This record gives sequence, C-alpha cells and structure tokens, in this order.
Amino acid sequence: MARELELDLVEVADKANPPVCRIMDYGKYKYEAAQRAKESRKKSTNVVVKEMKYRPKIGAGDFGTKTKKVEHFLAEGHKVKVTIMFRGREMQHPELGRKILDQVAEAVVDQGRVEVYPRLDGRNMTMVLGPDKKAQAAAEKRRQAEAAPDGEAEVADTDEIDEIDEITEITEIDEAIDADEVAEIEELTDIEDEVVAAEAATPAESAEA
Repeated sequence: MARELELDLVEVADKANPPVCRIMDYGKYKYEAAQRAKESRKKSTNVVVKEMKYRPKIGAGDFGTKTKKVEHFLAEGHKVKVTIMFRGREMQHPELGRKILDQVAEAVVDQGRVEVYPRLDGRNMTMVLGPDKKAQAAAEKRRQAEAAPDGEAEVADTDEIDEIDEITEITEIDEAIDADEVAEIEELTDIEDEVVAAEAATPAESAEA
C-alpha cells in the first residue's frame, strides 16, 4: 500500500503488540521536525552565568569599575556569580567578604536581585545575582521622570528666546519709523529755511530797484 502511494512505511511504536506503523512521507516528516526544533531554539532564552571576582581589600576605583560591569551583565539579561577571593589570614575575616557582597547587591538593586545568598566555598565566598525586570522597569521610569522637568525647562527657554526676538523686531521697526520721522522733519526744516531765505532776499531786491 505504501509503495502504491509512493510513501514510506514507518514504525512509530516498536514496543507495542503488535507494533504500530504509519504511512507517511518520511523525508517531509524529518524536515518539519527539524524546523520545529529550530523555532523552539529561537524562542528559548539562553541564560549565561557571568562571573566577577573581588578581593576583600579592593580599592574604591576597582570596586566601581567591576560593579558597573556587573550592572551591564544584568541589564543584558545574564546572571552574575560574584566571588570574593580570600588569601592567607584573610580567611579569618569572612565578614569582610560579606560586606563587599552586600555593597555589590545594594549597588545593582536597580538591575538585579540576589538569587543565591553569600556562602563560603573553600577559600572563596560566592553570591549569585539575577536580572530583575521589575526593578529595571521602575528605574527606567524614574530616569524618564527626572528627565521630564529638564525638557519643560528647555521649552520654556525657547519660548523666552522667541519672545525676546519678537521684542527686538518691534524695537527695530520703531527705530526705523523714528528714522523716517527724523528724515521727514529735516526735509521740512530745509524747506522752511529756503522759504525764509527767499523772503529775506525779496525786500533787498526791491530796495535796489
């Protein structure tokens, strides 16, 4: 029957009694199964655990640099294993390592939360942080709220500049009008001077005659 349909006879349950077989296009079946597996891999999230190492006597500059890197990892969606490395007599003061881990957790509270609390592991003390989507969203809202007043101030400054420009234009127009009035007055004054001069010259001509 499978040959007549040009399909394949595939055994799907060999443990059954009797065994179960199915007539299908096996090549098409394998292709569709591969496509489904590919889509499933796309949808799955690939969580990578990063690690950041500190020393109990780490300086403030190094602490800030490493902690910013931890924040960056958390923002990208990765988990971070924070390790405190003890040497020699430092093992007698595990509270120093715990203090560093607490400071790291507090510094990245806007990006992640503690998933595995600090614990001693041989000469190391470890803690695991995971990304916190709610905290990240809340931090983003706060940043937007803090940026909003600056935007309003910029708009206000723009309005003030436009108002000053408008006043300047009005002043320039007034000055232009005043200049025209002065020119007109000077022209009238010149005409009056000519009339006075003409009137003064007329009696003198009559006397000579």
